[in-house]
Amino acid sequence: MSGRTLGCRACGAAQEGTSLRSRCECGGLLELRGSIGTERPGAEWKKLFAERRLSSTGPNASGVWRYRELVYPEAAPSAIVTFPEGNTPLLHREALNRFAGLGELLFKHEGQNPTGSFKDRGMTVGATHAARLGVGAVACASTGNTAASMAAYAAQAGLTAVVLVPEGRIALGKLAQTVAYGAKILAVRGDFDACLRLVDEGGQALGLYLLNSINPFRLEGQKAIVLELLDQLGWNPPDWIVLPAGNLGNLSAFGRALSEARALGLIDRLPRLAAIQAAGAAPFAKSFADGFATRHRVDAETVATAIRIGDPASYERAVESIRLTNGVVTTATDAEILEAKAAIDRAGVGCEPASAASLAGVRRLVREGTIAPTERAVAVLTGHLLKDPEILLKDRSALPITEVDATLSAVAAALE
Repeated sequence: MSGRTLGCRACGAAQEGTSLRSRCECGGLLELRGSIGTERPGAEWKKLFAERRLSSTGPNASGVWRYRELVYPEAAPSAIVTFPEGNTPLLHREALNRFAGLGELLFKHEGQNPTGSFKDRGMTVGATHAARLGVGAVACASTGNTAASMAAYAAQAGLTAVVLVPEGRIALGKLAQTVAYGAKILAVRGDFDACLRLVDEGGQALGLYLLNSINPFRLEGQKAIVLELLDQLGWNPPDWIVLPAGNLGNLSAFGRALSEARALGLIDRLPRLAAIQAAGAAPFAKSFADGFATRHRVDAETVATAIRIGDPASYERAVESIRLTNGVVTTATDAEILEAKAAIDRAGVGCEPASAASLAGVRRLVREGTIAPTERAVAVLTGHLLKDPEILLKDRSALPITEVDATLSAVAAALE
């Protein structure tokens, strides 16, 4: 597989790149190792990616597969499972700059992916790898976005999709997507961490290929968020990249992408990563506060359902990303997250609650002096506004809706 193998972070043991496992026998997470093609100088990589942006069909039309040598070079172009995904915008809204207290703030809106979240970036690679291995069924534990994305890509690839969700704790928008794409859904009497433990421990015995973010190929696809972001900025990195943090897959992928981009000569310095957790689901922030001396676990509770995770699986990888970039981890309360979400929505951008943690985090870090007002930051919005509509609609009496008779005078009176 282009010289790449799977290696264990814990014990160093190696496995073939075609292994169906995400964990080593010792329990450590596996990651891809080997050359990603450092024989080209950075200027040639940039020229190649710029030329591919002109394509409207085939793999080059994808904001993941445009960077395929750095993501999954083993896949034949004809075998790639793609919508296409990616090509998400970098947005500027002056009102949000004022809200955050930062002069230069951009938003990478991953909610503009096909199924409405960043998960499509990793899932296109995970589904392509699953199809390449010839597996018949894929599985995941999910609070919603992973389920919707995996179900969509599995349907496209002709694979059976099995989803474990915490009963009564998945947003209806995400559940509706998963149902529509034809997945087999198991509602587990437990939280997300219980769902992941079940599918992680029993997946292989049940003939299921796991596509959660502990899957190393998933993370390779999620690197493309950073690669595309840097590409859009002309490979001039910002001072900060700020992102919501739940299971820590994105944080892990971002650090890996930045390290490789610097090694390839695509960038000459690393931006700092800032991971934002909901205060009620902040085990990683607790670990950061004590210098990562302890891996904390919590009973997670927050309105930001996409990051309501108390025992993040990609902990070790995420620690490495924070250390690599001299990054920080902080929290935002539910009230701060909802205030930031309201600002994003009113700016005509819109996002699900978990996404707004990034803006809430920027605001806090600026106020605390960690981010200087003159620095440039990119905040990642991970999911679409309609992913979690209940938060907006649960109190109908508070909605800005006025019932009127079907007469012009009644309309006029209401508008007055």
